[in-house]
Parts: sequence; C-alpha cells; structure tokens
Amino acid sequence: MIILGIDPGTATTGYGLIEASGNRYKLLDYGCIRTPAHRPLALRLEMIYEAMNLLLEEKKPDCVAIEELFFNRNTTTAVPVGHARGVLMLAAAQKKLPIGEYTPLQVKQAVVGYGKAEKHQVQYMVAKFLGMQEAPRSDDAADALAIAICHAHHAGSWNAQKEGK
Repeated sequence: MIILGIDPGTATTGYGLIEASGNRYKLLDYGCIRTPAHRPLALRLEMIYEAMNLLLEEKKPDCVAIEELFFNRNTTTAVPVGHARGVLMLAAAQKKLPIGEYTPLQVKQAVVGYGKAEKHQVQYMVAKFLGMQEAPRSDDAADALAIAICHAHHAGSWNAQKEGK
C-alpha cells in the first residue's frame, strides 16, 4: 500500500510518501509545498490545492493520511490551517482516495509509543522506521512521514472500519 502522509499548513505543507507492506516501510519521497507569506489566503490555498493535485497525479498513492487540527495556544493559525486541510482533503476526495485522519497524539503514539513524545523523538523514530541516515531537515516533512507511518500502523483496523466490519 502506498500512503501519502500530509502535515497541513498555509505557509508550509509537509508531505511524505511511503510504501507499507505488513510491518515493513519503504521511503518513496518527501518534501514540502510552500506558499509566499505576502499572498492573499485564497491564492495560497489555490497553490496548495494545485500542488496536491500534482502530487496525487505523479505519485499515485493508494490512500492519504492527514493530521487533524490541533488547538493548542495559537488559535489564530487554526482557521487558515483548517482551510489548507480542506483543500488538501478535497483534492484527495476528488481522486476517490480513502483519507485517514489522525491527531498528533495518535501519530506520536504510533511512531514513538508515547503520546506526549517530543518532536526530536518522532523524527528519530521516523528515520529508524524508514532506514534513513538522518531525519528530514524539514519538521513538516518529518511529521508527514510520521502521519503516513501512523496510518500504516492503523491500516488493518482502519480498512475494517471503512468497510463497516
């Protein structure tokens, strides 16, 4: 199964593509979609949507896993990130791809085994799971890979739930 993990954001959206076969994972690609800060939100969302469509066309994932919104202290960024999340999900839905949604707590639990793990712990485990010499330099791309790994961990129960079992 080829999984495209997405860490949504308006300035930077991280993506990570892995192939999961049982409990083995292979890194296929990762990176970021970046938008200029000086652009109006509508144009930034258009850029994110178009870049996501291009990723889906080129990489042809079997499914998409995306982080759910997390409200910590900075609620002013939650609404624009929610907009970005919406256009990312729309692009996947238009391709009829299944979409898994995971909270940061679920991602940390799946990757590190501890829901309150620190960012460097998640990055370390992502590199270990994927046989990388070091974690990706971009936090957003590393998070996207963690989200994809989380989805792979949940794939069996997730597929059964989607099928109504």
